[in-house]
This record gives sequence, structure tokens and C-alpha cells, in this order.
Amino acid sequence: MKIITYNVNGIRAALGKGFLDWIKSVSPDIICLQEIKAQQDQLPLFDFEEAGYLNYWHSAQKKGYSGVAILTKTKPDNVFYGMGNEKYDNEGRFLRADYGDISVVSVYHPSGSSGDERQAFKMIWLEDFLNYINELKKIRPNLILSGDYNICHKPIDIHDPIRNATSSGFLPEEREWLSRFIDTGFIDSFRYFNKEPKQYTWWSFRANARAKNLGWRIDYNMVSKPLEKNMKRSVILPEAKHSDHCPVLLEIDF
Repeated sequence: MKIITYNVNGIRAALGKGFLDWIKSVSPDIICLQEIKAQQDQLPLFDFEEAGYLNYWHSAQKKGYSGVAILTKTKPDNVFYGMGNEKYDNEGRFLRADYGDISVVSVYHPSGSSGDERQAFKMIWLEDFLNYINELKKIRPNLILSGDYNICHKPIDIHDPIRNATSSGFLPEEREWLSRFIDTGFIDSFRYFNKEPKQYTWWSFRANARAKNLGWRIDYNMVSKPLEKNMKRSVILPEAKHSDHCPVLLEIDF
């Protein structure tokens, strides 16, 4: 199975930049999207179906904001929208599809970059998310959590770790949380296969950062430990330029 996570920073804008033609050429089995910024009735659903994908959308209540989706060639056994927590589900941050005994999640962690209030919201979310996943693992131990985590884990994952040490997304408490999360039984699948520096998934629009590769690696396919033997490879796909992020591909057997 080829699974892609991709923060599209607005699915309608991405469609205008050739997103559908791109997914037809890459042909992943499952695509987990974040920051779709659209309601389902604003989307050309037939075009996705014509491309071979069943599509499931969990939009934010606020129009033009947040939201996640899963596009899939194989019909899931079940689809679950949200985590049962209104303050998060209203922002469209979590969508789960079950395939047999394996669950694939598209998740969009909050950003704290807009100020102290959203940073505080983010930190509360992180703890609630960790607790939710720990409970979910009891009934669904085989998890693939794909999405924009809005956190760089280690200095290798960011272009300037010293200057960004006080930036949201690379704060010590965020990085410590991500270490704790991984230690509960998850694998950062990209780093499992790739140890080289300067491999990023997001670049600021400012100062031509993408061309200069002044980036951050904040998009992950996290795989629960029981699936470690199933993983085949993981790569960033920098040729996709429909967003300020680029997609990350995971190949895994199931």
C-alpha cells in the first residue's frame, strides 16, 4: 500500500495547481489530506471519484479553515469523524478509516504560531491527543497516524535550530511531547529509513525559502510498533508543488 500525507493548504487552490493530475500519476492507495479549507459541497467530488478515489471529508465549522480528508481506492470497513471532543471536532482535525485490523488516520495538529492563546490550545490538544490515542490503541493497536503535526522533532528536522529555538513548532516542550508520543509505541517512518539532514516538508513563503531549502519537517506518517515489519520505505516528494508543504509517501504492506 502506498499512503501519502499532504497538507494542501487549501484543496481548491491545490486543484487549481494540477493536484488531480498529480495524484493520477503517482497513484497512491490512500491520501491523507490536511488543511483542506473547504466544505464538502464546495468540492468537485465526482472528479475524485473519476480519478479512482472514494473520498471522506471532515471540514471545520468555520469556512475556509482547517479540515482533513481521506481519499482511498479501497472502501474502508468504517470511517470515524473526529475524536468525540467538540472543541477539536469543530475544527475538523481528526478522521479515521479502518481497513481490517489496521486504522489510517488523517490528523491536523494545531499551530501555535499566531500567538499565546493558540499555543496554549495546541499544548492542551497535544496531551488530549496522546490520551485519546493511548485509549484507541487498546482496541485498534495497528495505527498509521498521517498528518501535519506542526512540530519539528530534532535539530536535524529544521534548517536553523538555534534561531528557531523559541519558535512555535520547535519549542522544547513541543519536542519533548513528540518524544513522549513516539515512546508510547510509534515509529517516525521517514526517519526510520532516512537519516540525512536537510529533508523538509514545509517552507515559509517568505524570502524564497523553498528554493533555498530553508525548511521544517513537520509532516509525518507515524506507524505503531506492531506494524514495523510491514514498512517498506518512506520518502518526501518535493516535486509536488501544490502547497507550501510537500507530501510524504509511506509504503507499507497490509
